[in-house]
Parts: sequence; C-alpha cells; structure tokens
Amino acid sequence: MAASKYLGLAAGVLFSAAALAQTDLLDELEQQADTAATPVVATFKSTRIINGHSVETVQRHHLDFRISHRFGRLNSGAYELFGLDQASLRLGFEYGLSDKLMIGVGRSNEQKAYDFLAKYRVLTQTTGARQVPVSVALFGSAVIRTQRSFIPGEERTFSEKLTYCGQVLVARKFSERLSLQVTPTYLYRQRPELATDVPALWAVGAGGRMKLSKRVSVNAEYFWTARGSAQVPYYNALAVGVDIETGGHVFQLHFTNSRGMVEKHFIGETTGSWGKGDVHYGFNISRVFSLEKKTKRASASW
Repeated sequence: MAASKYLGLAAGVLFSAAALAQTDLLDELEQQADTAATPVVATFKSTRIINGHSVETVQRHHLDFRISHRFGRLNSGAYELFGLDQASLRLGFEYGLSDKLMIGVGRSNEQKAYDFLAKYRVLTQTTGARQVPVSVALFGSAVIRTQRSFIPGEERTFSEKLTYCGQVLVARKFSERLSLQVTPTYLYRQRPELATDVPALWAVGAGGRMKLSKRVSVNAEYFWTARGSAQVPYYNALAVGVDIETGGHVFQLHFTNSRGMVEKHFIGETTGSWGKGDVHYGFNISRVFSLEKKTKRASASW
C-alpha cells in the first residue's frame, strides 16, 4: 500500500515537471515567433515601375516574357491617329536564377538595340522585432546599338555602339497601399548620339505605386538627369500609368514622354516634352512561366 502511494506521488511529480517543461518550451517558441523577421512582399507587382526597374526580381526558375510598346506622340494629330499609326517595340525575356538574382535579354526596334541585364536583390525589407526598413537591389545593363548611321560615311566601331548602366534601387513599402523607390543611376555611352552631349551621365530616379484595389494600382516615375552645360534637345523622363494584375499577367498602361524602353533611351535620350504635348501612350505586358524542375514540362503560372 505504501509502495503504491509512493509510486503515485512520483508519477505526479514527473507529470508536473513535464507540464512545466512543455509550458516553458511553448513560451520560448512564442517569444521566438514574436522576434522573427517577416519579409515584406509585393513592394511592386512587376520588375518595372513603368520604364525603370523596381526592386522586384523574377522568382527562381521562372521566366518572364515581356512585351513593351510605345505609340507615337499624341500631338501628332488626326492624320497619324494621334500616334497610333506609329510604334516602338521591345521584346524581352527575363529569368530567375534564384529568388534574388535575375538575368535578361531584350531587343528594341528603337535604334535596333539589344540589351543585356542583371539584377540582384541584396536586402529585403522586413517587419517584426528585427526590422529592415528598405529593400535594396543592384542593377546593371549593357546595350548595343545595331542601327546603321543615317550620316553617309559615318561608321562606329563595336565599342562605340555600347552603352552601360548601373543603378542602386532602394524601395520601401510604407503600407499595404503605398510603395516608393529612389534610383541613383550612372549611365555611360562610349559615343553619344550627339557630339554636343557628354559620355557619362548621373541621374536620379524616383517612383511609386499607390494601390487602389486588390488588382489595380496607380504608378508614376521621374528621372532627373544631370547634364551640366551640355547643349542637347533632351528632357527628363516622366511617366504615369495604371497596373492591372490578372493572374499570371501584369498589364501596365501609361503615358510617357519617352519613346525608348531601356535606360540608354529614356534616361539619356528622351526627346519629348510634356509641356509641348510630346506624350506617348504605351503599355507593358508581363507573362510569367514556371520552369520548375519538379514538373515534367514547363507550365504557365495562372
């Protein structure tokens, strides 16, 4: 009888100790969960704000097929159907080597230019006890112009056809609706299109996104370019528009004073002025495909 009493007492002590240990473990896990950093996602819905890149990258083993289109100037009049008779086009493919690193290639009919790009996300905004206030990405591109010169006898060497661009993309999602980004930029043309222009340009871009609904947002961006005393007929690029997300597609409809769709063109060679009505209607279409190895064949992400 005494033995069973002692066994019951021992069992009660062990049960109490186990319960206390479990409670302590749960408390510790809750504290760790409270201090964990939560990544902020969807700062922007596309790898572009409008013309310029955003901090977003293509997901690992995903392919983004992009069609960018700019019509002619709205002030070209009814004869040109207010620009709809003219068009500038870029086709591009961008692939996510990882969730942070993407590469891409594109071809524009503007100057028959080929562009090659890479973007790496070095920092992701997080919330929680260990907050990271901003997301940061590094972007670099090279563009080669293949269009023949309109000036008889003028020839360019291969290196004189090249343009390089480097950017630091810094963005913050302030709320579920508002995201802003600043983009310090360095652009170098081996040989500018105009002799009066300078090869090296510094620029600063600013852009943002205001979410209106689950699938619609208003976007805007502006690039200020420092040219010093260079006498050229170029303007700073300004664009405003709307993003519409429909599953695997993102449609970007916008107005801009830039005809070109790569950094060489819209930062360095924007010839249109909003004040004069030199505005182009345009759109970007992004279609993302999943190329995950676990699937037997490439499948579209709807």
